[in-house]
Amino acid sequence: MKEIEGGTEDDELIDINQDDDHDHPEGGHDDDEEQKALLGSLQAVAYQNTMGMTVTSGSVTITKDNSNLIGISIGGGASLCPCLYIVQVFDNTPAARDGTLQSGDELVGVNGASVKGKTKVEVAKMIQACKEEVTINYNKLHADPQQGKTLDIVLKKVKHRLVENMSTATADALGLSRAILCNDTLVKKLEELEQTEMMYQGLVEHAKRVLKAFFDLLQVYKAFGDTFAEIGVREPQPRASEVFRQFGDYHRQMEKYGIKMLKSVKPILSDLGTYLYKAIPDTKLTIRKYADTKFEYLSYCLKVKEMDDEEYSYGALQEPLYRVETGNYEYRLILRCRQDARTRFARLRSDVLVKLELLDNKHVQDVVWQLQRLVAGLAEFHGETLSLLQGNSLFPIEVDLARSAFQYKSTSPVVQDGAEDEEDDELLQADEAKEEFISLIPELRD
Repeated sequence: MKEIEGGTEDDELIDINQDDDHDHPEGGHDDDEEQKALLGSLQAVAYQNTMGMTVTSGSVTITKDNSNLIGISIGGGASLCPCLYIVQVFDNTPAARDGTLQSGDELVGVNGASVKGKTKVEVAKMIQACKEEVTINYNKLHADPQQGKTLDIVLKKVKHRLVENMSTATADALGLSRAILCNDTLVKKLEELEQTEMMYQGLVEHAKRVLKAFFDLLQVYKAFGDTFAEIGVREPQPRASEVFRQFGDYHRQMEKYGIKMLKSVKPILSDLGTYLYKAIPDTKLTIRKYADTKFEYLSYCLKVKEMDDEEYSYGALQEPLYRVETGNYEYRLILRCRQDARTRFARLRSDVLVKLELLDNKHVQDVVWQLQRLVAGLAEFHGETLSLLQGNSLFPIEVDLARSAFQYKSTSPVVQDGAEDEEDDELLQADEAKEEFISLIPELRD
């Protein structure tokens, strides 16, 4: 499996020792003139093939760091490429903090000295020879990032997205290379976030059902209160009437206590809903954007490595490569796109880290606090109910009842049939002969 460290191996400046001594035919002064003229014409043609991109000239003075570096890597140069360009601007370096130089920009001069026709090693030594400050003359490349987002880049993104979810053994079996940017666990956080979302969804649904059942119980309390109040109004005995009225009033107060408790704990659902329906989806969207930018950055890194390998293979065969001889604008365009993708990747990675940290803190603290609010509300309700009922002894209740108060007439129809058997006749005869009433309260029997 190939591992491509994005922003490291494919961005390092590779020094290739080239022989500056070339064999020339004897008496070839005229031949030298012809070769120079031919080389000049080729260079003129090379600078015209800009692939529709424009350049503007400028200069910038950069103060070196303690390591006597400005933080750029250089590519191109003699003897294959007619121009020198910036391959990468490293992070947290003087060039990166200045922000003027970008990947793909052409280097024209160092401290007023032209670098045309020089190798990248010679230009690097010129920059190192400067003390404290160095003035860089450059041609700024104005590239359209959409021009570099070709079908090849899109397909590489698709491949990275597929390989990301594969195991190492599966990717090896399919012959797919895995581009490793870093030990990134942020994308895997998406799965944990989905599990947290399911937990919160279950918690919210369960809390809704509990509060709905509690509200139904309060309606039963209210119905009890109304019923006992009505009984108290109809009761002729004053003592029993007052007891029924108070008992009904207690149930009505319990219903009011419950409604007050529901109003106090109802914001819990909205708070949990904010976390569930706003915070988690926003973080998931940021993670998806981060993953997409990450795959795009990896695709550009892989494209740069492929183009580098192509240059090395042609150089090993001592064969000219058209895009290199014509200014290598295609390569410089990919370098600029990679730098832009890296900038977006770093920004989104920072956003994801901040949002995940805030989400974890809210998950740990907020859930505990919301559940404590719910438990405290229920405890307060039960405490008020207990104090309401415990301090008032209403039972037993003495009421005056008629002897026939609990005697109920039979609702079953009487069947008179002469053809009934003897057992039914005896049963009916026993029922008709017995005049005692059935009492539902044993204490009321004589």
